[in-house]
Amino acid sequence: MSSPPRQTVLCLASFFKGNRFFQRLYEEGCYVILITSDRFKDEDWARQYLHEFHSVASFEDRAALLHGVAWLFRDRRIDRIVALDDFDVEVAAALREHFRLPGLGDSAARFFRDKLAMRVKANELGIHCPRFTPVFHHPEVSRFLEEVPAPWLIKPRGEASAVGIQKLRSADEAWAAIHALGDRQSFHVLEQMIPGELYHVDSLVQDGKIAFVEVGRYGRPLLEVAHEGGIYVTRTVRRDSKEARALIQANAAVLEGFGLRRGASHTEFILGREDGLPYFIETSARVGGANISEMVEAATGVNLWSEWAKLEVEGEGYAYTPPRTREEFGGVIISLARDEDPDTRAFDDPEIVERLKKKNHVGFVVRSPRQERVEELLAAYLERISRDFHASLPAPAKSTS
Repeated sequence: MSSPPRQTVLCLASFFKGNRFFQRLYEEGCYVILITSDRFKDEDWARQYLHEFHSVASFEDRAALLHGVAWLFRDRRIDRIVALDDFDVEVAAALREHFRLPGLGDSAARFFRDKLAMRVKANELGIHCPRFTPVFHHPEVSRFLEEVPAPWLIKPRGEASAVGIQKLRSADEAWAAIHALGDRQSFHVLEQMIPGELYHVDSLVQDGKIAFVEVGRYGRPLLEVAHEGGIYVTRTVRRDSKEARALIQANAAVLEGFGLRRGASHTEFILGREDGLPYFIETSARVGGANISEMVEAATGVNLWSEWAKLEVEGEGYAYTPPRTREEFGGVIISLARDEDPDTRAFDDPEIVERLKKKNHVGFVVRSPRQERVEELLAAYLERISRDFHASLPAPAKSTS
């Protein structure tokens, strides 16, 4: 006679991601249910670790999704609901509220989805962030444009990464962008553009404390890559550096102050070019995309998806220690490619630990005990990919990185 499942975990994934998460839940003895969108139902999901697989037309129809989960609940006692993508965080929060399940509720989830809520909370906590204004009251917007030097960024409050962000260089340009939004103005935030380098801090949190953290630095800003085309690059920052220490401290202030009790987070900061201070840009309650998790695993041996699943299963009070096996350095490079299935066999360095398998893309994850070797490889690959593979971006693409 088989033993009953340890827990029943309902996973929401409106994009294709989370296979290692499902695997760990399955291995921990959980009953695993996945709901995804019809658009991604035929992707290479790790169905061997899923007890149930469901898809819906759209996650935007909250009522239909709630009714579907309520139907599942009739015969199954669901213990946890987990959002695997940024766009699922608010949906999962609403479902938790309705079914009175543990985890982020509606108000708490705002701090990990709504860019305005993030900035207001950061200000309350004394965390540095760019000067900003909501696009509510036009006289206040006018005052902001007069007092804060250009350029500015106007950002959708609820999108991920660089989606929908516009760079504005004059007040006339700003007002044209605002008026073009029509009734969607209040769903945006206007902020000062801080010159500097963009970093990401990837964490695991248990009982409200940082249990694991890694710092990475992007190549070109994601805004430029998303809107102007280009090649995406990131790499591990030296852990004993001044920059890493400052960013780890700022990240802890954000996640502890925002109330993340358990799980994974991807948080972005700009180190100001003029003052060297870390400016908070945005955070999330999920694993970073664009192969960041693969880079972290290459450098440390810690798989963020798998460890997040472990934390969800164990819950409050679990004395968690991340299974860190390496103190090496990782890097990622990804580009659109002219060919549907580019031939990358000429890239044969032993430091390559993973090759991107995606149509019309070329990309690698690399690892080395030496940070200098990672930088050397990324610089060489950037030149070779630009010359032999790179295709320009036809239009801004939706991203979940």
